Amino acid sequence: MDSSQFRDAAHTAIEDIIKYYDTIQDRPVLPSVSPGYLKPLLPTSPPQEGESWPAIQSDIDKFIMPGLTHWQSPKYMAFFPCNSSFPGMLGEMYSSAFNAAAFNWICSPAVTELETIVMDWVAKLIGLPKEYLSEGEGGGIIQGTASEVVVTAVVAARERILRGRLSDMKDSEEKWDKIAEMRGKLVALGSEHAHSSTHKAAIIAGTRYRSVPAPRATDFAVTGAALRTAIEECKAKGLEPFYFTATIGSTATCAIDDLEGISEVAKDYPDIWIHVDAAYAGSALVCPEYQYLCPPIQNFSSFNFNLHKWLLVNFDCSAFFIKKRRDLTDTFSITPSYLRNEFSDRGLVTDYRDWQIPLGRRFRSLKVWFVLRTYGVSGLRAFIRNHIKLGEYFHSLLLTRTDLFTVITSPKFALTTFIINPHPRYAPSAATTLPGPTHEAYLNDFTTDAEARYQAEVNRVTKEVYERVNTQGEFFITGTVVCGNFLIRVVSATENAEERWLKRVFEVLVDEAERVVGVKEA
Repeated sequence: MDSSQFRDAAHTAIEDIIKYYDTIQDRPVLPSVSPGYLKPLLPTSPPQEGESWPAIQSDIDKFIMPGLTHWQSPKYMAFFPCNSSFPGMLGEMYSSAFNAAAFNWICSPAVTELETIVMDWVAKLIGLPKEYLSEGEGGGIIQGTASEVVVTAVVAARERILRGRLSDMKDSEEKWDKIAEMRGKLVALGSEHAHSSTHKAAIIAGTRYRSVPAPRATDFAVTGAALRTAIEECKAKGLEPFYFTATIGSTATCAIDDLEGISEVAKDYPDIWIHVDAAYAGSALVCPEYQYLCPPIQNFSSFNFNLHKWLLVNFDCSAFFIKKRRDLTDTFSITPSYLRNEFSDRGLVTDYRDWQIPLGRRFRSLKVWFVLRTYGVSGLRAFIRNHIKLGEYFHSLLLTRTDLFTVITSPKFALTTFIINPHPRYAPSAATTLPGPTHEAYLNDFTTDAEARYQAEVNRVTKEVYERVNTQGEFFITGTVVCGNFLIRVVSATENAEERWLKRVFEVLVDEAERVVGVKEA
């Protein structure tokens, strides 16, 4: 493909993309294909001779489009959003064109320097404490996902505590034996509702993992007291807590951990690396009304959020901020002769390869730069606030049918979770021994496990409604299990989200709930 052919192909591709976005609301958000659908449709090996672009492009509609879940659809209300934007796409195009591995400053100075500048912009935009700016000891780096960030933080935390505890020992076999012994006692901590990436990172780092309780009584948040108890219990067993993931916006319910209380714990245990995972909800910090969450972060070690979730930067783009960049470089800086250059050797530049696990990296800061400049601060704030209002609107709809729905967590960052109420006259049948909530068994007059039985029935009907909604394919929602309770999650935060789609999904939920609990005939 020469430049002329590329021009023609690019024009047709862009027209296809524009058409896709203009019509995305008309497509069922979930595909109807079965696992393995694609293999019989494609050849068993690549073509011997090259094919024309029109032939390749036509296969997008025939083979790829039927197997897509349309994450940008306003009917997508599952997980969290993975928003894109046209400025973000343009950034990806330029990044692909420049196509630099960019591990050292010398590989492309603009790649490194724009990233440093843009990350400082982002830190100021979301109100992070000044300790996280590059002009001091901190700074920011763009990673792929929050999971990558957590692995990076856990490994750096592990090495930091080992360096600190064994700083007086010279390199020797004895020191390495001591390191191996200590690693076996290290424990990474995270909320019981924190993303699974913390547990996975502990496995990768070869350390133990322990979850910290976050019950419904605390709105599913980890308190400072709960963290302190977990630390003390570990130490009583001869173990060494070295890392904790604090959460702003947990995956299941968007819970916010007790940052103030955790900050006080951090002062008493300075060897513990506290990382704040705000993967989705961190984008809301662009709005000043949420920046009250930021001051305690000055007492922690690192922070990250995904601009590719809720801030219109195309996947992948996770902003990782570190209070002391040396905590990363002391862990990840290994410089063989082929990576050396005079600028790095003289300490004049930043080499982001020393801040991360992989060597190479993409020019991701371009798309951040384009998005920030296109939307501006006011545009991004309006984007987030619109979704917050939509979340409140959906919550208000649920409250009109308290006979069917019980809200478990009211809207946080546009996410609401709820359950389906079983029929109030549900009675035992030949197929089940579950009594209804008006049955005397629920008063524990004669059945010791009545409460558990009722909860099982709540979980059953909630899960069935959830599955029926998704089976229709018009909307995509997700469920979760929190403290043994199956909850339905609804979050509408795509770029073209509107009240009408939330009203429609509410109608679908009402219809399916009435059928499942027996109010309406199936």
